[in-house]
Amino acid sequence: MSAGRILVVDDEPQIRRIMRTALTGAGYEIDDAKTGEEALEKVREYRPDLVLLDINMPGMSGLAACRAIRADTSIAIIMLTVRDSEADKVGALDAGADDFVTKPFSTPELLARIRAALRRLPVTQASPAKLRVGQLEIDFIARTVSNRGVSAHLTPKELDILRYLTQHPNEAVSHRELLQAVWGPDYGDQVDYLRVFIKNLRKKIELNSEHPEYITTEPWVGYRFNGTPESL
Repeated sequence: MSAGRILVVDDEPQIRRIMRTALTGAGYEIDDAKTGEEALEKVREYRPDLVLLDINMPGMSGLAACRAIRADTSIAIIMLTVRDSEADKVGALDAGADDFVTKPFSTPELLARIRAALRRLPVTQASPAKLRVGQLEIDFIARTVSNRGVSAHLTPKELDILRYLTQHPNEAVSHRELLQAVWGPDYGDQVDYLRVFIKNLRKKIELNSEHPEYITTEPWVGYRFNGTPESL
């Protein structure tokens, strides 16, 4: 049984070969593409569960390809970067990526990141498909939010963050708790990483993201979701 379908997008043939060998050995089905343009075609045809996408490619950049993929789908995306710079990381997350890995990377690290990106919060039997909090409506099946008629699509990780916060309304949820609940036990210390996701999430659910109504910051602790969700 396949562990999942992965599309590897990199302009270097050697990188594609190495990743194909490593990921096939881990039980994944693999296809690859050498350009961003080809990646968009493969996403439509191959329908992968996850895309490994190089940030620096000739022609359509990895960031542009990430935005295009994210505009149409909610599949998991991991960006591959050659520089461990804050700008690259923020750029990748802002473009809609679920995670990033810096080259060169080890196979165990890459596999751990893939598992985390494919990870989904368990949906309990009592978990509603739709919620309303004030003027905010959340559709967990369609992965959309709407506030006073303004709608937006959520990335998989944005959806998981919002689900976890709404499951703990009016509570101060620590950075570590939220990171480990959504990404897993290896992600407890990436506070800056979480901050980018919260910033993007606020842009989608708040009328004024600079003065949030629903997701507020608990200084030196974490975040709080304000309001009592009602199932629809």
